Amino acid sequence: MSSNLYIPKTCKHCGNAFTARTTVTKYCGDTCAKKAYKARKRKEKIRATLTKDMQQQKEAVQIPNLNTVNNKDFLSVTEASQLIGVSRWTIQRMIQQGRLKAVPFGRKRIVARWQIENLFN
Repeated sequence: MSSNLYIPKTCKHCGNAFTARTTVTKYCGDTCAKKAYKARKRKEKIRATLTKDMQQQKEAVQIPNLNTVNNKDFLSVTEASQLIGVSRWTIQRMIQQGRLKAVPFGRKRIVARWQIENLFN
């Protein structure tokens, strides 16, 4: 049922002027309404993906569990760097300089915990 209202409006999607027959009309036609709907849904998907990625990054950045490192007598280069609070490359440099002794163990290099403790004595 149509009304006797003739309201001049501007389309929210394309910006063209049109005459609306109701007070709640936002778009000039069905095609603009569909395009606006698709754009709105696309933005919602992008926003949902971005928030999901941000949550995953926050979980990945969390501090590693140092309790497992504190109980070990032999540490990998990565674990030794976490224990001291330096980068792995610093530990690698110390091994190359001879300040730390590392033993190859498979594809890893293992450092004895007492050697790291002796660095600070």
